[in-house]
Amino acid sequence: MFASSPLSLPTRDRIAIVSALVGVTVLAWAYILYVWAMMPAMNMDAPDSMMEILPWMPADFVFMFFMWAIMMVGMMLPSAAPMTMLYAGMVRKAERHGTPMPSTAAFVSGYLAMWCVFSVGATLLQWGLHQAALLSSMMITKSQVLGGGLLLMAGLYQLTPWKNVCLDHCRSPAHFFSHHWRPGVSGAFRLGLEHGAFCLGCCWALMGLLFFGGVMNLLWIAGIAIFVFLEKVLPFGVWGGRLAGGGLIALGLLVLLL
Repeated sequence: MFASSPLSLPTRDRIAIVSALVGVTVLAWAYILYVWAMMPAMNMDAPDSMMEILPWMPADFVFMFFMWAIMMVGMMLPSAAPMTMLYAGMVRKAERHGTPMPSTAAFVSGYLAMWCVFSVGATLLQWGLHQAALLSSMMITKSQVLGGGLLLMAGLYQLTPWKNVCLDHCRSPAHFFSHHWRPGVSGAFRLGLEHGAFCLGCCWALMGLLFFGGVMNLLWIAGIAIFVFLEKVLPFGVWGGRLAGGGLIALGLLVLLL
């Protein structure tokens, strides 16, 4: 079962799954573009200094959580495509042998649920930085030390064994399923959660860079999303990630020293 590949899927199934992944990703990016376009108008309602010191209301926290959650969908769902396609191939093979498995949607739901958990933490971190007056109204750090520290943290983490372990799981779908397989709908959801946890283990430090480049900086968001995708799918992704880590460390030191 675990040797199945996306190529074992009928063309109709491949089209349906790819269309669903692309459709959800496009909708997420449409929302990101909408929020980005609305930000200048929102920030014109009050002086920049006012925007930075006004405390958050409950509605602000909810809005920021949904912003982070939808942004994570747009950034991370494409990199889960290989794992999703392999799971879908396993579902189809199981159906042919008369042993139905939970739908691919259960697996993807678990994956996205993990990134929703991350979004709660990111929102709390943003709230804390806002309360400490360390973020501008455009959600960019105003602290040189914090900015340099974020770059150093992301760069150093790229070189750690923890990063390598998580990346190995993300780059080896068949190995992941063979070692973490659980039956039933709850098992499929938990598989998605566990894959999301390994994915989060790969990328959490990179996501922190959004506070350096701008939480709603489109180029920064797209750049991180593309890097994450290439690191997971390209043959030289591991070495590319390490080279990027060295570059981030150098940039972080430059920011701290200037």
